[in-house]
Amino acid sequence: HVKVNGRHLQSVQPYAYLILNKPRNVMSTLDDPGGRPTVKHFLPGVSVRVFPVGRLDFDSEGLMLLTNHGDLAQALLHPRYHIPKTYLIKVKGVLTDEEINSLERGVKLEDGVTSPATVKKIRKAAQNSWLEITIHEGRKHQVKRMLESVGHPVLKLMRVRFGPLTLGDLAPGEYRYLTDREANALRDLVRSRTTGNGPGAMGHREEPSKISSSSPSHRPSLLRQAQDPEPRRGAIAHRRRARRAAC
Repeated sequence: HVKVNGRHLQSVQPYAYLILNKPRNVMSTLDDPGGRPTVKHFLPGVSVRVFPVGRLDFDSEGLMLLTNHGDLAQALLHPRYHIPKTYLIKVKGVLTDEEINSLERGVKLEDGVTSPATVKKIRKAAQNSWLEITIHEGRKHQVKRMLESVGHPVLKLMRVRFGPLTLGDLAPGEYRYLTDREANALRDLVRSRTTGNGPGAMGHREEPSKISSSSPSHRPSLLRQAQDPEPRRGAIAHRRRARRAAC
């Protein structure tokens, strides 16, 4: 410990950035008064205190960013900066072209008209279909409410991209640290969206060890993953040990 004027100074904690593939039926908080499982349960090897950036519903799954970089987290969540978020969604029924056009233009919800979105058809069957939707807002239950407004309730929802970050090949319940390239891309995105802030606003401290690379997002494998909601805990432990050994 370092002393200044007889007082101990706390050491500066390095910034840490993690991606977690949140399973379904898990709270996207660190604690839950009701005793339900939280994302903290899936971070046993993380020694730095991190917190979730935004939330996913209890029954939703997919990419969650966790960090101790408060300024960056606030910027990522601020509606002014329009950070894109992409979801794979299974809905009841098959959307018409007009319904898709309505979602892309913006639909009227009780809290106002949504900003333009990008909607792609991925797969369809007689009773349901899969969509990929990218939004630039963060209203509560926004994607679910958008689809309900055009008559297609959401059956499953998985976030696969947040800004420049993709879920890649992470199994449900698995986490990893961002690479240097990913962390820099995240900071650069925030810098590009903010105004009147110098580079120091998104400055970085030396970060913990990270894995050497990340796999790109692949829709087919993510669709298979979305259909299998159980976290692969055995695979998680094995892959986490392997990644630490590679650091």
